[in-house]
Amino acid sequence: MEIYLPIAEMSVHWLIILGMGAAVGFLSGLFGVGGGFLLTPLLIFYGVPSAVAVATTASHITASSISGAITQWRKRALDLKMGLVMSGGGLVGTVFGVWLFGVMRRSGQMDLVVSASYVVLLGTVGGIMLNESLGALRAVQGGAPPPGRRSGQHLWLHGLPIKMRFRESRLYISVIPPIVIGFFVGALSAIMGIGGGFVIVPAMIYLLRMPTNVVMGTSLFQIIIVTAATTILQATSNFAVDIVLALFLIVGGVVGAQLGVRAGERLRGEQLRLLLALLVLAVAIRLLFGLVVEPGELFSVATVAP
Repeated sequence: MEIYLPIAEMSVHWLIILGMGAAVGFLSGLFGVGGGFLLTPLLIFYGVPSAVAVATTASHITASSISGAITQWRKRALDLKMGLVMSGGGLVGTVFGVWLFGVMRRSGQMDLVVSASYVVLLGTVGGIMLNESLGALRAVQGGAPPPGRRSGQHLWLHGLPIKMRFRESRLYISVIPPIVIGFFVGALSAIMGIGGGFVIVPAMIYLLRMPTNVVMGTSLFQIIIVTAATTILQATSNFAVDIVLALFLIVGGVVGAQLGVRAGERLRGEQLRLLLALLVLAVAIRLLFGLVVEPGELFSVATVAP
């Protein structure tokens, strides 16, 4: 049975949309990421306009992240203070990103900008994570401790002023890096329809040196605040949120997130990072393929938003 999406102005099969939501929700719970880096491209591949896919994905990310964050909070695997600091920067970044999203949409360059941004960002992050996770797995198999990620090690970022103590993360660092990371992720959420987990999780592990056991829950908490703000701003400013599409994605996402959290408990941190790296790189390659391969129809007719 097909359903009609009023904002996207197209019909889709409800089981496919529900399945997309469940699959991405599973990844949200498994890796502590919002899943938008995968859901937005999937919707675009399925034929949903880029602007609608980007804006509507934020609502799904909010719902699935709430489901996963509650489970992480019950396990006491969440640094609430760090999440609030990062969310402050994220809200400012979201406002900026929504404004830039509207500018790009009116110029008619939304599809190209979204796809190219995903290729660059996913390719870079995925490559770094793959290299590190393979090195960590080799070290573990050889009987050595995983290299370079122990909490308490310091980078130049930790020498910045305005320091604050984060007890759950066992850190005493400047609030500037978390705020800047939050701003960047907030802007990405609005422009690319992502929760930013695949950026914020590596940033918390490798830059802030947070312990892995609190990273997933803290990431999900920050994602909830940023994507909820993105959904509201996209709906009121750009009128690009399709409520019917969002409803089916949310239902699937909430169920999938719970299953993902349970599955993640059975894997080590190095294994989780390797799987996430491979997934990120696979999406980047698929998007790059779509950009460089000549399409079957060289010309198309579309309506550009005034």
